[in-house]
This record gives sequence, C-alpha cells and structure tokens, in this order.
Amino acid sequence: MKPTMDKAPMGWNSYDYYDTTVTEEQVKKNADYLAAHLKEYGWEYVVVDIQWYARDAGSRRDQFQYIPFGDMEMDGYGRYQPAVNRFPSSAGGKGFGPLAAYIHDLGLRFGIHIMRGIPRLAAHRHLPVEGTAYTAADTADPASICGWNPDMYGVRDNAAGQAYYDSLVQMYADWGVDYIKCDDICDSWMYRNDSFSGWHETRMLQEAIGKTGRNIVLSLSPGPAHIDRAWQYEKYANMWRITDDFWDRWELLLPMFARCELWQNHVAQGSYPDCDMLPLGRLGKGFGHGERDCNFTKEEQKTMLTLWCIFGSPLMVGAELTKLDEWTRWLLTRKEILKLTGNAYVGRQVERDGQHAVWSCLNRETGERYLALFNLREEEQVLSCDLDEVEQFARRPGSLDGKVKELWSETWVDLEQGKISQPVPAHGTKLYKL
Repeated sequence: MKPTMDKAPMGWNSYDYYDTTVTEEQVKKNADYLAAHLKEYGWEYVVVDIQWYARDAGSRRDQFQYIPFGDMEMDGYGRYQPAVNRFPSSAGGKGFGPLAAYIHDLGLRFGIHIMRGIPRLAAHRHLPVEGTAYTAADTADPASICGWNPDMYGVRDNAAGQAYYDSLVQMYADWGVDYIKCDDICDSWMYRNDSFSGWHETRMLQEAIGKTGRNIVLSLSPGPAHIDRAWQYEKYANMWRITDDFWDRWELLLPMFARCELWQNHVAQGSYPDCDMLPLGRLGKGFGHGERDCNFTKEEQKTMLTLWCIFGSPLMVGAELTKLDEWTRWLLTRKEILKLTGNAYVGRQVERDGQHAVWSCLNRETGERYLALFNLREEEQVLSCDLDEVEQFARRPGSLDGKVKELWSETWVDLEQGKISQPVPAHGTKLYKL
C-alpha cells in the first residue's frame, strides 16, 4: 500500500551541492536550516543522495564520479551501510538510525538514495541473504548492470531476489527511513526493451515496502520516464523522473514544457511525475570544479518554480541551505505559490508554441483558479489570454472580471472583458490568482 500524501513531496537533497561526498555533519546543518526557516512552508524531507556507503567518495573526482570497486561499507548480508568515516553515528551497526532520529526530532522526514540491485561484491562473495538459505549469487543477475555506476548487479525476479529486497527495505524501515530514491530504475539507456530488470525490480521494491508496514515514499530515477509505462509507475511508485538530470541551463528548462504537457494527466494523489531537483542557490562543490551560484536568471528561476508547482511536481532543492542568499530564500517561501503542489490543485496546459506557454490551475475543492503566462522568447513580449477560452474555467461559478493578483510581484492587474494582457520579461512568467 502506497503512503497517503496530501501533496507532492518537498524537501532538500544533497546531490546538487555535494555530489557523492556529503557527511553527517553537513546533513545535520542543512536539516537544522530546513527546520528553522523552511519547514513552515512545506519543506520537510532531508535526503542523503548517492554513495553514502563509499568511504573513498570524491577522492578521485578528477578521474571518476563513482570509483570502480571502491572502498564500500557493507554488512555480512550484502547490504550497504553508511560509511563510518563520513557518518560516525552509524558505528556499531546502527546504520542511519541515529541520523534519522535526529531528523525526526526536528519534525522532518528522512530519505536516502539507493542504486537498483545488489552490490556486485556481495554476489562475488556469495554472502547470505538474511533469514534465508539464499545467497547473493542466487539473487544477482550479472547480465543486468548500470551503464554509469559500477556498484550493482540487477536483482532476479525470483524468490531469492524478493527475499533480498525484503531484507534490505526492512533494514531501512528499522533505521527510520521515510523516503527511498532508487536510481537506474526509471529509465536505462542500456536496455530499451522488456529485458530491463528495472521493471520487475520496481514492483519488488514496492512489495518489500508494503511488508514493512512503514509509510515510505518510493522515488524513481533517472528519466526520462516512459509514457507507455505510466501505469507501472503509478501502481508501484510515488514519484518518477520525467527528465534526465536537470541543471540550471535554459536549454534544459525549455524542453520541460513539453515534458509537463506529456505527463499532466498522470499527476494524482500519491503519484507524481517528477521534474527533478531545483538547482538554486549555491551549487556544485562536490563535483571537483568549485562551488558556484545558480546560472539561471531570476526570471528563469521564477519560471522554473512556477512550472514545477502548477504542474504538480515534487520539489527538491539542491542548494547548500546554510549559504542561501535572500533572493533564493524568498523564492522558496512563496507559500501561495508552493501550495499549488497540493492534491486538490489540478494544473493543465492551455496552449504552447515556440514563443510562449499558458497553464491554468483549478482547486477542485474550493474553486480557486490560477493562470500562468510563460514567455519562451529571448526578449520581453506582451502575452494575452481570454479566460473564457480556458477549459478548466468553463461552467465554473464566479466572476472573472475586475482585478486579479499577480503572485510573484504581489500586484493587482485589471481584467479587460475577461482577458489578461501583460508584458512578460524574457524567459519569465506571470502567475495570477483569479
């Protein structure tokens, strides 16, 4: 049974700033900031991203993002453990239990990144699967690998494979994990047909989660997700990436309008197509080139956040929170915009071409209506929308005359015969509450 959720998940993820190198102390400092400054606006998940089990993570970043056959922390049952040199509270077999407890004491939820499958080293050593007569060699499928990370073999669709996932996810539940981001499972450039074991491994993971009795969000990466597999994502996961890794470049933001159009009818309670993380604020320290500021203009940042919210995507910010500037903090605390990720709000694209896009949003319970104008051009232009032609607003009670509020500038705009017509900056947006 998937967890009950009243909105798309919102939180912080370590990847965009730390890559593979985040430590317990750094996670705690970001969690402290989240609890003190952002929790009241809906930000609640703290997610430790990839290779938290690698003791040597980042030590050869000029050669490898993921060191082949590196120095990994693993228990006797073939399950990765937090690297003790980076997460000292995990010593003595405690795993992420102490860190999860710290996060929970802040009133937040704790998440981890995992790779699909079972550690290759566990299979080579024939390590036992906890509580069974199976070994990791019975579980592992050496013909199923990840093309960009060398840590894992895929898991076979058999009793041994399910037993391994049951053992693994129960350990996570015992630690207090609330969110699992599983990678190399939503899409694979190596396997373009039904031979991809990620399809059955998604089902096996959700089955294992159900056996724990704990409400654990299952997030699938990377994208782009396959629209013909929408039924499977919706049945077995809570989030699935509709894009490959998203970074702060306009040439990556522009295609997101088409991706959101493709997936807009699949946003539902507990099932959220995922536009990927918000690359805002200070980024990139762990990638070997030094930290930097977000490359998006301020208008592009508002466009990104508006599209993610009105579409209904999960929101995961990747910045180093302790270094947030006032602008970024202001962006992340626009409560009236962030609430559009709630299940009652339904976003729909009204129109789109190479120059502009228009989205509407309707709250099915209260009747609240919103309209977003997006300028996709390189220069300012006047954008217009006749509200009578917006399908979501048809046959709904309430006047669409008078003044409407633009939520980013918090200014009021006159409607002229039910029509909005306003100048919008290059790559910018205007979001109206009607």
